[in-house]
Amino acid sequence: MSLSSPSQRSPDTVLMRLKQWRPLLWLVPFAVVFYLFQISPLTWVITNSFSDGTQFSLDNYREILDSPFILQGFSNSLWLALWSSLIGLLIAAVLVSSLRHLNSRIRDAVIAFTNMSSNFVGVPLAFAFIIILGTNGALTLILRQLGILDEFNLYGRWGLLAIYTYFQIPLGALLLYPAFDALKKDWQEAAALLGANTRQYWLRIALPVLAPALFGTFIILFANAIGAYASAYALTLGNYNLITIRIASLVSGDLFLEPNLAAAISVLLIAILAFVTIINQWLIAQSNHTGQTKRRSATPRSMRRKAHAKHASDLS
Repeated sequence: MSLSSPSQRSPDTVLMRLKQWRPLLWLVPFAVVFYLFQISPLTWVITNSFSDGTQFSLDNYREILDSPFILQGFSNSLWLALWSSLIGLLIAAVLVSSLRHLNSRIRDAVIAFTNMSSNFVGVPLAFAFIIILGTNGALTLILRQLGILDEFNLYGRWGLLAIYTYFQIPLGALLLYPAFDALKKDWQEAAALLGANTRQYWLRIALPVLAPALFGTFIILFANAIGAYASAYALTLGNYNLITIRIASLVSGDLFLEPNLAAAISVLLIAILAFVTIINQWLIAQSNHTGQTKRRSATPRSMRRKAHAKHASDLS
């Protein structure tokens, strides 16, 4: 039996194949945009980080490791990202947990306000903080008159921590809000009937269920904070040493224009985020593995209890 040539295929077969490939055609614009704005810049950054302008070189990475100023920028950025993410995650978790006990109208209003607040970032947010908590800010003057606040520098480390934490809270709340739906209301009631208090319920039931969402939200908040630029620059005018401000000064400075060094710094920043993401995925995998192990180990005991109950019923 001879095989039919492509020219002898029926139009229905060709039409069916085109329908199968049609979803891929819709991905072509996305693939082009993804290549132009993700793959291509990333390739350029990695390639130029190993170049001194003329040939392959590791001088950019040596300069980073030998420069206390650049290392201080990494240290300051990591400190702000870590603490603002932890504080923001904690406050967001408490906020979302409290929303579950409110009626739907108040809950929807708070979520709408949180959604609006998550978009209030950058220069407008820095300007608002200057008006409220600046050297002559309204709240600063009131707290000074009451004797509560003696010295507070909005343009230093603690001021940046305050503004970073502020824009972390709405984002964390929006990311955690769907995750808290996994907690059933009757779980806490059942735990209370078995003698567990509120602390034991959260430590042994709620937090293990929420652990993957908490880890994932922390990574997003960490990446959001370590890559923040506009708010910090508008607040400090570039006078505080952050790694994003250093990168910007190296690619747009009037005196020291070193794009290859900026590319090397960016590669190290990407490596830090990749490392944190890998640790997060490992912790999530360990959490899921522990939960599966507990469920497998609990199954034989439940089967034994059912067997004992059946045996007792048979005896009666």
